[in-house]
Amino acid sequence: MLIHFVDLARLLVSFFFERITDELNPVSLDELTAECLQSLFLEHIRSQGLSARRTLKSALRSFFKYCYFSKITASDLSLAIPTLHTYKLATVPRAIEESDIQNVFNQIDRETAVGKRDYAITLLLYHYGVRGAQVRALRLTDINWHQLVIHFPACKGGKIVSMPLVAEVAEALIDYLKNSRPSSNEQQLFLTSRAPYRPMMRSSTLSAILYRYQHSAQIALSNYGSHCYRHGFATRALRQGYPLKSIADCLGHRCLQSTTIYTKVDAQSLSDIPLELPGGVL
Repeated sequence: MLIHFVDLARLLVSFFFERITDELNPVSLDELTAECLQSLFLEHIRSQGLSARRTLKSALRSFFKYCYFSKITASDLSLAIPTLHTYKLATVPRAIEESDIQNVFNQIDRETAVGKRDYAITLLLYHYGVRGAQVRALRLTDINWHQLVIHFPACKGGKIVSMPLVAEVAEALIDYLKNSRPSSNEQQLFLTSRAPYRPMMRSSTLSAILYRYQHSAQIALSNYGSHCYRHGFATRALRQGYPLKSIADCLGHRCLQSTTIYTKVDAQSLSDIPLELPGGVL
């Protein structure tokens, strides 16, 4: 069940004030200064993730703006909530290690209908590095069996990605279509495992499937889901010497800049570059 943003904001604001009550000592809203609020906010979010920080920031800004227009506070304290900057290339992509891939595959029971579907999905993510949304959106007509080509729909402003159909993927897809996919008029390739059989409309559905096998394989990742396979694909291609432009085309990036984040993970290539040390010693 999804929580409406207004309800979520109310919970976050209440939790924020509960946590800082002792530090306020206590102070009523009309006595709260911008400096004090900003300090308390920054201290509070130190243990929070980026998503939680952004949500709390929006909730507090809305709350204090309401207080100002309702004359509960004399000044607009929403301006004291700082902007949370994020910087491009500030983080290293979270890729699933090559050594862990087979372990994930071993967790999938390919004798069951669900396992046949999940194995085909995981193979697609591994071999092509596409987004989870592209796999969920795949249609039966996106596979050209005569030419052995698979077409992944464009996603997030990117390009349609057309790739050769890898033999291992083709075999898994045929097994799924013949022995696992429910009879349905739906055109999406992958359907839910329970009636009424429908396409996987929500990303959380696919994420839950992938998490189950990654967790069973005891793989430690800071972020589970389809994106770790995408990062893994790009990292492998980069280490194998493929040009950045070719990797960008495979990932469906229109802008080469979007692909440059993967250059941060190629530690092996960086170690091959001799750097001259001070004093002329190599």
